[in-house]
Amino acid sequence: MIGFHASHEQIDPRALLAAVTHAETVGFTAAMCSDHIAPWSVRQGQSGFAWSWLGAALEATNLPFGVVTAPGQRYHPAIIAQAIGTLGQMYPDRFWAALGSGEFLNEHITGEPWPRKELRNERLEESVRVMRALLQGEEVSSDGSVTVDRAKVWSRPDTPPPLVVAAYSAATAGWAASWADGLVTVAQPVDVLREVLGAYDSAGGTGRRALQVHLSWAGTDEEAGAIAHDQWRTNAFAPPVPWDLDTPETFDEVSKHITPDDLRESVLISSDLGWHAARLAEFAELGFDDIYLHHVGRQQQGFLDAFGDSVLPQLRTTGVSS
Repeated sequence: MIGFHASHEQIDPRALLAAVTHAETVGFTAAMCSDHIAPWSVRQGQSGFAWSWLGAALEATNLPFGVVTAPGQRYHPAIIAQAIGTLGQMYPDRFWAALGSGEFLNEHITGEPWPRKELRNERLEESVRVMRALLQGEEVSSDGSVTVDRAKVWSRPDTPPPLVVAAYSAATAGWAASWADGLVTVAQPVDVLREVLGAYDSAGGTGRRALQVHLSWAGTDEEAGAIAHDQWRTNAFAPPVPWDLDTPETFDEVSKHITPDDLRESVLISSDLGWHAARLAEFAELGFDDIYLHHVGRQQQGFLDAFGDSVLPQLRTTGVSS
């Protein structure tokens, strides 16, 4: 499937709902969204509550939806299990959640200490165990990395929605293969993506493999580069930098030296729709089942119309949009 990524950090919830409904109209067959309490940059200027918005988006479209979220600190896993159960019951077989260990940008609001990465991974794995049991209808108590006292999710679907891993590295993909129902990663150099997929598969990973691709398209290369530089230069850093910074202002400060050319490793930047289609086809050939496109600009309609007319038809020949 070719999906639309809905970026809550950049677009207000009403406009984002209009964008995702338009995405379905022009031929996108799936959608996913972020789940932040703060944007990556002051310039982005938004951060709607994903779970409220998801109910509206699922009702307004016929698309399957996913969300990338982080149980354990900002969200208690029982609360996220209840949210997943409700959406799964209301919209059977249309919802999934990608689970990660989080970023300090979002999690610091609780005032709790920010654990080391290995401790965050332990907390994530324990949260997944709690959520799976709750979504199976069990009563759960736990006294480990997260505390749970006699929790039960009463409203849930007959088949629990998939809980997949949001993994950037091969190490995380391999580690999570034992508990994940699928994999979501982000576009990187092709050899790195092969390593991520290989690690997940070698460790026995199952389910669908999805790729999120950041891109910038406009009428000229210069405009596409300017959009990417304005909106996405705070995301030019590899982990652990984005995991451990705490505010949009901090991200803006540390990204002052980033140039448009610096973004080309992490964002597909071009005015050439054929070039975009070719790069996306290369990703599809790696073995991803689903590719989610994130135009990093704040205005979505032009991108959606252009890609619906010229890019999606080319990608259907790769089989990824079936």
